[in-house]
Amino acid sequence: MWAGVVLFTLLCILGAGDFSWLIAWPKDLVLPLVGILNAFMDWFIEWFGWFFRGLGWLMGWPITFMQWVLHGLPWPIVIGLTVIVAHKADGWRLAAFASASMFYMLIVGYWTESMNTLALVAISVPMSIAVGFGFGVLAFRSPRARRIVMPSLDLLQTVPVFAYLIPILLLFGFGTVVGLVASLLYAFPPMVRNTVLGLERVPSEAIESGMMAGASEGQLFWQVRVPSASRQLLLGVNQTTMAALSMVIIASIIGGTADIGWEVLSTIRKASFGESLLAGVVIALIAMIMDRVSRGFATHDVDLHAAERPFAQRHAHLIAVGILVPVVALSVWFLPFLVDYPKEWTFFPAKPMNDAILYIVVEYKGVISYIKQISFFFVMLPLRIGLENTVGPRTWGFDPGAIHVAGYVLLVCGLAFLAARASSIRAAMAVLLAGMVYYFGLTNIPWPALFAIIGCLAWGTGGRRLAAGVLAGLAYLLLTGIWELAVLSIYLCGIAVIASFVTGSAIGIWAAHDKRVSAFIRPINDTLQTMPQFVPLIPILMIFKIGDFTALLAIMAYAIVPAVRYSEHALRSLPAEVVEAATAMGCTRWQLLWQVKLPMALPELMLGLNQTIMYGISMLVIAALVGTKDLGQQVYIGLGNGDFGVGMVAGVGMAVIAITADRITQAWSRKKRAELGMI
Repeated sequence: MWAGVVLFTLLCILGAGDFSWLIAWPKDLVLPLVGILNAFMDWFIEWFGWFFRGLGWLMGWPITFMQWVLHGLPWPIVIGLTVIVAHKADGWRLAAFASASMFYMLIVGYWTESMNTLALVAISVPMSIAVGFGFGVLAFRSPRARRIVMPSLDLLQTVPVFAYLIPILLLFGFGTVVGLVASLLYAFPPMVRNTVLGLERVPSEAIESGMMAGASEGQLFWQVRVPSASRQLLLGVNQTTMAALSMVIIASIIGGTADIGWEVLSTIRKASFGESLLAGVVIALIAMIMDRVSRGFATHDVDLHAAERPFAQRHAHLIAVGILVPVVALSVWFLPFLVDYPKEWTFFPAKPMNDAILYIVVEYKGVISYIKQISFFFVMLPLRIGLENTVGPRTWGFDPGAIHVAGYVLLVCGLAFLAARASSIRAAMAVLLAGMVYYFGLTNIPWPALFAIIGCLAWGTGGRRLAAGVLAGLAYLLLTGIWELAVLSIYLCGIAVIASFVTGSAIGIWAAHDKRVSAFIRPINDTLQTMPQFVPLIPILMIFKIGDFTALLAIMAYAIVPAVRYSEHALRSLPAEVVEAATAMGCTRWQLLWQVKLPMALPELMLGLNQTIMYGISMLVIAALVGTKDLGQQVYIGLGNGDFGVGMVAGVGMAVIAITADRITQAWSRKKRAELGMI
């Protein structure tokens, strides 16, 4: 089959010169989906806009009230309550971290903005949990509802957030409520999935015991199913909280409130690295606190002997709150700085940080330029427009001739031969396809050839049903006129994903074999994953300027995290008896790694690749801020112009790419698990 795909691809490339429609779909045949969507949105706003404006006014009150509460409390009370909750969740280490984090917000002068952010999160998280739990229960009880809910969650989690910010903006207008609605839509899907998973995993023995005890349907659900699924539900709360917080900056684009997200966004627009990093660290710290606290409660074991302990031990945290609040409230009368932290006591080291970046740019200008040129002219540009259009005196230092082309063909064929001997015919066909892509460029590969390659890949991993779904998604990209932009997205995201996965997996493998490395990279991963996606753009932008290379590095900075985590987890989770048996047989460390550990960890590593792809695609819209010209840029244009049709068509296109990659990698992972006898 793959030999036929290679031959078909070559024929399409050779015929593209005579048949232009093989490269660019005729504009006359493009479906007018953009106009249809805009007309629908205009009609919807005209008839139902009043309802959403009223709903927005109503939803604004809880946020205003929460802001009033948080700003009204003296800062020692807020810090003290945070520390007490952290200690309750996971002991003194988390309490100390929470204390240091809250004092950081206070000392750098971002206390007011942090409280506004907490007010938004404090309202959006409970709403997201409630909505997610409701839909999760519905999907659990009704198979028909599940067939609607689950694909809808896939769409919500893969369509770029910017795309559905457009209808929210058109319906609710600018303001805090827009951020609340956006956070709600983005954050409730994890709760739905964990609710369904938790309720499905309730042991049948527990259900039977409840029925034998005469429990009604409602009692069986609330007193048996929900308590039994509590750990999974709390993990859903954890993921929902993190998702809501990750929306803080993106919501600030259309919210415009004086929260920490707006502070990061405004400093990014000024290209102020120090200021944006200091503000971004605040969001990272808030995210880490919420993550650790919610995870602590989720994994907390029930104390079966709590009733036997003295009252002071059982209610120590409530007693601490009872002491903290009145003591601070009385102290406020004598110590006014407990209410308003003096500006003279703040420490804001933004200038030294900006100077450090400027020093790097000036002193290492030659090295920076060399790295950028090598990466761009030898990797990125050939993959985009082809080696035949890249090589020249100004790029590679010579004019290519027939001998160079012949040498390239022989090299690719030689590599394919070696791949066939070392692995399989499929590996050889993959080398030949990669050689064609590198020589002709991804943007010059005809769409029927890409349909054939991706369709056969889907067929081989997941069967006819997956192949049919993938081809339908590709047809959407073609018929809506966004094929060229989609190919550019695949080009940029593909390079970033490959680089992130290879680098991240190598780091993860190292960390799996060295606890010190693992302890060192864990906080770095936490920071990269919780740091606002915009923030890494600033130093990269200041050093490398705008362009595809800057976008590539920004995507890698975010997408490398799951590759590191999944590879480390995969190797640490291998059965100890298998590793011991291989060691007893005399395997060296390298043989143990390449012939035992990595083959067994391959399904888990593929899930890491899956998540790396998802993270990479989610960064495409953010990367559009530095000058890319793909689907991410189209979504951003739609948001800027309030063009629902343009933004949504491009957003769904990105979702198609994400879902296609997700389904293929998951199917491949399941296939490998079955081959290894893991399922």
